[in-house]
Amino acid sequence: MEIFPKTLGTRPRLAIELRAEGVVAARAEDASAVLTAVSKIALPEGVLAAGLKPGNIVDHARIVAAVREAVEALSGRGGDRGRNVTIVVPDAAVRVLLLDFDELPGKAIDALPVIRFRLKKLLPFDADTAAMSYQVMSTERNMVRVLAVAMPHEVRDEYETVVTAAGFVAGAVLPSTLASLGCLDEQEGPALVVNADYGNVTTAIVRGGVVLLHRTLEMAAERGRVASAEDGSVLRELEYSRGYDRSGHDRTALVTQVLESASEAAMDAREIAQSVSVATAYFEDTLAVSPEVVLSAGTLGAERITFILDENGLAGLRVQEMVAADAMVAGVSTTRVPRGWLAGVRGALRN
Repeated sequence: MEIFPKTLGTRPRLAIELRAEGVVAARAEDASAVLTAVSKIALPEGVLAAGLKPGNIVDHARIVAAVREAVEALSGRGGDRGRNVTIVVPDAAVRVLLLDFDELPGKAIDALPVIRFRLKKLLPFDADTAAMSYQVMSTERNMVRVLAVAMPHEVRDEYETVVTAAGFVAGAVLPSTLASLGCLDEQEGPALVVNADYGNVTTAIVRGGVVLLHRTLEMAAERGRVASAEDGSVLRELEYSRGYDRSGHDRTALVTQVLESASEAAMDAREIAQSVSVATAYFEDTLAVSPEVVLSAGTLGAERITFILDENGLAGLRVQEMVAADAMVAGVSTTRVPRGWLAGVRGALRN
């Protein structure tokens, strides 16, 4: 699914995904997207802050270096400089909407203005200047359903500038979850996909290549709360036990910081479980069947998602990695690049 194409023909055979946790790069030799090389470079917290406002790339130099290092790890220093790459960006930096029209012009040059006009009231940024693309999902009973994707042009420019500064050319820009959906075959049955990290979660439902649901929740936006109610009693007890360690540091402040971090993680886990629960209910209502499996496409990975669902009362759902072991050639190790990290780049490399 080409969202913001920059070149004609097949997509580049290199893909890079930028997330707050790090940069992952992958290479495939043909459209089957069997990965022949993968790499991952971690980013310190706060270096990339995905969102719909300019300022996603907080530390430009650090991210440029990470992109360059990630690609060079695939083929040796400088081996791919100047080549086109597909950029996979965080879902939080993009808006994806399903829209219904009574009718829509058949040519994109005529349809895009109609879609832009509809999005003016739905987007929290200027629809007239946004980078935008769409794909018709279905046409039936005098209704055209469209998957529309929009990204503030300033934000898109930030991600493209990073790749350009690293020595490569932006061939296409894809949102993370839509890129991940490229891993699915259109002849497969309906699938429920969860793309999650601590801070953001996207749930999507796809049947036969048609997106039925795409919902992104930015949990970081809810983090104004310092500690959850269940931590309140502990914090109150700490107030009565103020003291200092041998280095003169305030123990209460240190313990409170730990509790706050744990509380945020717990809130994120509950939000992830709630998002999966809502998507499961939608799946059952729309398709009249329960999902056989939840496909994990995010950096949390299937094992962590399983734990979160179990801890939050959804133990009946089976979770597996979206990227299967046979999606990589023999000898490509995922020791340093867990399979959950590879869904976006692998899907982006498939045509």
